Amino acid sequence: MTDRPEHVTVVFAGLSQSWAEWITATLASAGCSTGMVRWDPVRRAPSAAAITDLLAERGRVLLVLDDWYLRFDSGRNEEWSTALRRAVTQGLGRIAAVSVTTRPLPEAAAIVAPVGLRGLVPDDARRRLLACVDLPAPASARVDLARSPRFPDDLPEIWNAPRRNRRFTGREKVLEQLHDAFAAGGDATTCVALHGPSGVGKTQVATEFVHRFAGEYDIVWYISAAVRATARESYAALAEKLGISTGDEVGRLIEAVRERLGSTGRRWLIVLDGAEEPEELEALVPDGRGHVLITTRRATWSQQGAELVELDPFRRAESIAFVCRRASRLSEDEADSLADALEDLPLLLDQMAAWLDTNPTASVSGYVANIRSGNPNDFGVLPSKEYPRGFQVAWAITLNTLRERSPEVDELLGLLAFFSPDVVPVRLLQSARAADLPPHLAELVAEPSSWNTALRTLSEATSMRLEYETGPRLDILTVGTLRMHRLFHRFVRSSMAHKERVKASAIACRVLVAADPRSPASPRNWARYAELIPHLEPSGALDSAEDDVRDLVLNCIEYLRTRGEYHDGWWLSRLAVERWRATSAPTDRRVLVAVHQQANMLRRLGRYAEAETVGREVLRTLEEDPSARTIEVLRAKDGLAGTLMALAKHGEATAFFEEAAQDATEALGESVPRTLAIRSNLAVSLGLQGRYEDSLALHRTLLESRSALLGNRDPLTLNSALHTAWMLRLLGRYEEALAIQDHNCRLHRQILDKNHTQTLLAEHNLALCSRRNGNLQFAQALMRNVRDRLISRRGQQHPETLIVSADFAMLLRQSGELDTARELAESTAKLYGAQLGRDHPYAIGTHANLAFVQGEVGEHRAALRTAEQALDAMGGAVGADHPWTVGCALNAAAARHRSGDTPGAIRMGREALDRAPRAVGEQHPLTINCRMSLAQDLHAAGETEEADTLRAEALDTLTSLLGEDHAHTRALREGVRPYWDFEPQPI
Repeated sequence: MTDRPEHVTVVFAGLSQSWAEWITATLASAGCSTGMVRWDPVRRAPSAAAITDLLAERGRVLLVLDDWYLRFDSGRNEEWSTALRRAVTQGLGRIAAVSVTTRPLPEAAAIVAPVGLRGLVPDDARRRLLACVDLPAPASARVDLARSPRFPDDLPEIWNAPRRNRRFTGREKVLEQLHDAFAAGGDATTCVALHGPSGVGKTQVATEFVHRFAGEYDIVWYISAAVRATARESYAALAEKLGISTGDEVGRLIEAVRERLGSTGRRWLIVLDGAEEPEELEALVPDGRGHVLITTRRATWSQQGAELVELDPFRRAESIAFVCRRASRLSEDEADSLADALEDLPLLLDQMAAWLDTNPTASVSGYVANIRSGNPNDFGVLPSKEYPRGFQVAWAITLNTLRERSPEVDELLGLLAFFSPDVVPVRLLQSARAADLPPHLAELVAEPSSWNTALRTLSEATSMRLEYETGPRLDILTVGTLRMHRLFHRFVRSSMAHKERVKASAIACRVLVAADPRSPASPRNWARYAELIPHLEPSGALDSAEDDVRDLVLNCIEYLRTRGEYHDGWWLSRLAVERWRATSAPTDRRVLVAVHQQANMLRRLGRYAEAETVGREVLRTLEEDPSARTIEVLRAKDGLAGTLMALAKHGEATAFFEEAAQDATEALGESVPRTLAIRSNLAVSLGLQGRYEDSLALHRTLLESRSALLGNRDPLTLNSALHTAWMLRLLGRYEEALAIQDHNCRLHRQILDKNHTQTLLAEHNLALCSRRNGNLQFAQALMRNVRDRLISRRGQQHPETLIVSADFAMLLRQSGELDTARELAESTAKLYGAQLGRDHPYAIGTHANLAFVQGEVGEHRAALRTAEQALDAMGGAVGADHPWTVGCALNAAAARHRSGDTPGAIRMGREALDRAPRAVGEQHPLTINCRMSLAQDLHAAGETEEADTLRAEALDTLTSLLGEDHAHTRALREGVRPYWDFEPQPI
């Protein structure tokens, strides 16, 4: 070995770029200067002159031999043998080689005596590499993997990419474009969309990119994004790998993953394969120090900020190289002819070269002639305008050959075409009941070796990718999934006779039913339901009239509801309702369940008007049917009432709840869960009407009933305790409310996840109770935390987030953060107006909050205008004697006082004080505030005697209620202007 490091030029094909980069870094760490030369075997054939040119440079040449150099003795690759033999003779030991393929090298490669690097641990590979170029291995020096490229055989610590396609050919320019686009992005998130028509190989390019540049990333997460629900579930699954545990809802997990990727120092790559709907998947594009690679047919991803890289069919040289590699018996001229007939489309080239490879006696020229001029009718296929005629002929030949030679495999292909093409779940067939499959197919599935052989035959004949996994016996690898291109998937289905399609659909549905765990609420089953959902449509499950198939669909809908995937739940329930109503009575039990779920999803999405339409229609249908089941009518009334409650139609909502509660008590009993649930909704509706005492009494009764029936730690019992504390706070019984809510909040954190909706609501109420008891610092910190988690989980516009935002704005005002409070109060009011309409009490009430903050910052004219508009609107929405209207009047009087209209403030103050006792009673803080507010305005007008009397009455009552040291009591004693906050109540 030499003592002086030499310059080494590393020559490699693009396929081995990760190896070349690791080799270069390793040599550099040993003090050797290096250079890299990429050789594209498709675009440039080797020659002795080219290698001689490399020898003109100083130092040595190191060839990286991979799968591209295995065929030295065939076609134009034969030039390698000649070129190497001459160059080695001329180089006098300056040419060395390493092998990075696991396959045997041909004899022609022996001349360079390549050193194998695959299958070794990094230290051993490093020692071999340095010895290969006669460099000593420093005793203590090691490759710093934190700074240098990762050893290519070591995958990133988080990795789920598909297997590499060993037949991948060409596309060097596109891969360079992708890499350059990502590199140009620096440390910011870079999103690149690889777009092109079906069949050009977008998925294969993405997979090759992932493997080729894996060393540049610490996290690689590959997502099949053709189905939104599956894509979101797959993205959420990354949370566990990142060590995140934030509850059960997919939305929250997605946001948690986005947050972690945005803050981590690790480099990451997210692949969204087949992402055709940018607006539905943009939530899966995180911010941070990483890259997002999208494959899609659509260029509209550019509107989401993605850089576009277009993928065209193969260039002819790539087509020839690929076909020759796929079917070694073809000459380059024959490959050229085939590529011309198939328009250089990679999908077709792969499948047709596979057919030629498995049919060695078939005439290539005759095959190409059939593709060029054949009639699909001659091959048993009805011509279609969806594909070029040549494509149809090529596919028909493949299917006919499969049908003749392996009829059982052909039947299997027809069945697999009734599952989603993206990931065909062949494992589900293995777990199916024998009775659900045709006898010969059941026998095939039962024998693992025959089953795997059949799938391999299918893969070889059609070039579908197989993914292996460990079978039930851990020592056996079996096929887990199969990937079928969508174009071919559609063609297979369209080529089947009607009778065959009906049969295959029925079998596929039975397989899915057998795979249904029948427990969508259980977390251990969620991965299975996420797997089943993409197959509902292609299998025909949504069109089935079979009860167990419809139960499967309903279970999938319930899974989506449980996981918080309300958009996908609405989509699936809507499809089910539309399809099932065509063949079943509108009062069919399963149809009604689907309708209820549809309305429920609409409510969860804040689409209340649509939910009302659905709810009224189903209730009318049931009431017109004398045979309708009582439980269905109850469910319809309860659901419609909930929607009406959200729409602020409180009187009608309460009437429906009272009617449903009475009917449930008579039909089911007073203390059964269904009756208690309806009565709980009734209690909430009473509270929204301002009937706080009635609501509190009912919540207390429900708390006792649920404690006796379900126990003190059941989530429903905790919910009753939460609402009990909420009503106590609204009644001004702050200490009692705080004591209950503090204990209730601790139980929520113990029993439910910290990010569960009910836990967040409990913490929100604890913050409000703490605020009313004067602990502003704790209240502000807790409410800020709750709001941040809701924004992360639901977004800023979700109803749950808006409730907390409204309260947080007023808490910020009380803490003196007026500018931030004003901004948040205004944005919350606008969002409520946009979602619910300007006449909804929540939109009106948050505008009243905005008016008070405007007055605090000195915008007196705007504050008066906004406050009086809110007062008029609230009176029209809920009535003059509702607590919310009285509160608006109190704030409007303050706005008049600030604007200098003291007589107007007194008039309005007298009206508010007249109505307050009817709304909430004489001892309520709102009535006390109205009394003190009027006293301050009378004092300003010089009417001191009445003012002093009212002030004394207010202070005496408040001291008796809260104590003389309470923050509220001290504030009024010190002359602080009383105010009212509108607090949206959870529905």
